[in-house]
Amino acid sequence: MTTRRSLSTLAVILALAVATYDGAAAETVYVSNEKDNSISIIDGESLEVIETVPVGRRPRGIGLSADKRHLYICASEDDTIQLLDLETRTLVGELPSGPDPEVFALHPNGRFLYVANEDDNLVTVIDIEKSEVLAEIPVGVEPEGMGISRDGRWLVNTSETTNMAHFIDTESLEIVANVLVDPRPRYAEFSQDGRYVWVSSEVGGNINVIDTATYEIVTVITFKISGVTREGIQPVGIRLTSDGRWGFVALGPANRIAVIDQQSYEVEDYLLVGSRVWQLAFNADETRLFTTNGRSNDISVIDVEDLKVIKSITVGRFPWGVVVGP
Repeated sequence: MTTRRSLSTLAVILALAVATYDGAAAETVYVSNEKDNSISIIDGESLEVIETVPVGRRPRGIGLSADKRHLYICASEDDTIQLLDLETRTLVGELPSGPDPEVFALHPNGRFLYVANEDDNLVTVIDIEKSEVLAEIPVGVEPEGMGISRDGRWLVNTSETTNMAHFIDTESLEIVANVLVDPRPRYAEFSQDGRYVWVSSEVGGNINVIDTATYEIVTVITFKISGVTREGIQPVGIRLTSDGRWGFVALGPANRIAVIDQQSYEVEDYLLVGSRVWQLAFNADETRLFTTNGRSNDISVIDVEDLKVIKSITVGRFPWGVVVGP
């Protein structure tokens, strides 16, 4: 027989289970504000800014440490990578990045950081455990995008002025191939299986998809938006779902996110977001995509299943990088 007491006990158990689940699923969004020298911290459930933390000058690329305890921040005008402790939300250290760090890639083992140094035409390799520079790799003029394969074996750097994607062996730290792409490449993203790298060309207005085995461009993805000039379509950030279904590309001043079928390379939709959309980040289960919109000083939240923008969140001036953590 079910009694009032047993029902009450069951209600308590369910309430505790829900509370435990919500706590485990809680996520936090971090956004670098290039003009405000700050990081906006956003609650992933309420989608509200809960804190703004001052950091170094001109923060751009950001990323989480392997243990999710620190946020790495490219403080470009301070020529360093800063470490933000995510528990205390205070700066606790620096890494020797080389001059004008803009973006970086973290090796899956969590030990090595590969940094694009735009002013010196170098990729700086940092040993995080030792907090020292392991190597400097000469690349093309104005290195920008940094993409690393899921197994950490290959690194791709894009050089904006040389118009190349440089394939770097992370074991030998040598360039094994240089692939000429369309003008001003800005970002590189490996597919989940490592077979392809997508490279965005800001001035070219397209995506070059490169076969990682042959170093050949297998397709070029182009964009066409009613009412937007060709010059207004400037691809930058890229994110690919791990199930191989969707690719999302930030189209800069076109104020759109392109939704692309990863298998057919066909553009399926354009999602209207804020002004000058720049970088992108998934949450852990890839149900949401966050975009930084530099000119409108906000981020957009996209429901990945429904392919709809569900919210805009005001942050600091010129939001640049974005990452989602626990």
